Amino acid sequence: MSHFIVTDRKTDYLLPPSLDDWLNEDHLARFIVEVIDSLDLSKLTRQYAGRGSKAYHPATLLAILVYGYATGIFSSRRLEQATYDSVAFRYIAAGSHPDHDSLATFRRRFLEELSDLFVQVLEMAREMKLLKLGNVCLDGTKIQANASRHRALSHGHIEKLEAQLKAEVQELFALAEQADQAEVPDGVSLPEEIKRREDRLVAMAAAKAKIAARAEERYQREKAQYDEKRARRKAKEEETGRKWGGRVPKAPEPGVRDSDQINLTDEESRIMPVAGGGFEQAYNAQAAVDPATLLVVAVGVTQAPNDKEQVEPMLATLQAQADGLGSVHGMIADTGFYSEKNIKACEAAGIVPLIAVARDEHHPGWRERHSEPAALPEHATPVQAMSHRLKTRAGRALYALRKQTVEPVFGIIKSVMGFRQFSLRGWQKVTGEWTLVCLAWNLKRMAKLRPQ
Repeated sequence: MSHFIVTDRKTDYLLPPSLDDWLNEDHLARFIVEVIDSLDLSKLTRQYAGRGSKAYHPATLLAILVYGYATGIFSSRRLEQATYDSVAFRYIAAGSHPDHDSLATFRRRFLEELSDLFVQVLEMAREMKLLKLGNVCLDGTKIQANASRHRALSHGHIEKLEAQLKAEVQELFALAEQADQAEVPDGVSLPEEIKRREDRLVAMAAAKAKIAARAEERYQREKAQYDEKRARRKAKEEETGRKWGGRVPKAPEPGVRDSDQINLTDEESRIMPVAGGGFEQAYNAQAAVDPATLLVVAVGVTQAPNDKEQVEPMLATLQAQADGLGSVHGMIADTGFYSEKNIKACEAAGIVPLIAVARDEHHPGWRERHSEPAALPEHATPVQAMSHRLKTRAGRALYALRKQTVEPVFGIIKSVMGFRQFSLRGWQKVTGEWTLVCLAWNLKRMAKLRPQ
């Protein structure tokens, strides 16, 4: 008598199998389907004309994508295959098999609508008593673009290549005009070689034009910042009646720099420094996270390598969502977000800022850890008030939430969910994909937080 369970792959089902019996009641796939079926998808469904063959329902395709991103499957081809191989995907697709083209087209088509769905899911979390906004922790992380940094060209390098290509074109034309083309290697077509270089020259001219446009945008932005600093300096001098000390703001220089770059694969991505050293072709993904639940409550993507200019856009997003999610009363962020302008913007929005002015001291003395700062002087500036708040024991305890809130979320998204590189290209599409990633994270988190 055998001690092993008999494996029999030939026995037919006596009754048609039910997909509903194949998953545990608390399975993530069930929860995602349940939530998505509860969302208002009218903005998606009304875009279908209703002509031709029947389309897959947006709820089905969205659930496949969300569960895919939640479990580390981002490729539309791999998602299609999963509807055959995976019990969970079979359940979500109800035994159907949407092809990769349908999935990819759906993802590209409805990227803008994802912002509304993202908020709807958060509103549902609030109704389930899983989310109650108070403080949020803000941070950014670099995520690799769908483009190699080796496909990036600097303005100075382009000009060198242009000179080389123009010289080669002249040489090839001279060879073409010769009656005796004995110098031309066998198998070389002069017209094809000339055309190839002329096409590259056209592409490089277009790249230079884009670099020049970016340089002009940068100059206008830096000029506005310079004018603001000058005006602030002048106002302080008039207020105090004496010349203001400190370094005089340096006027920005217009024009293109040799180091200005563009990537030929994803023109809107940028070379950015990444954690651990080195540089990557990337985007800077932003997230505001609720410290109580680790739910991402607001998202954004920027092409800037630093975070200094991301406070105001995030404030605008949080205010736009306030009617459905409630108001935020505190923002916690590291020193990368610090500026006087950002502090004033927070206070203008009715949000108490807790943004590190300088990097944390690694080993503060025990007296410092257990003492309160001196009283705040009368008529303190917003910066002085915030610096004082950071030195209090309550402020230090609140700021400590940042590391245990947003950084673990980024770590799980990258290491557990496996999202380290965008699949789409272009800032707008990348923003939509980051929203999809955070939507998947939120549903994954809500499945853990829900009452069992």
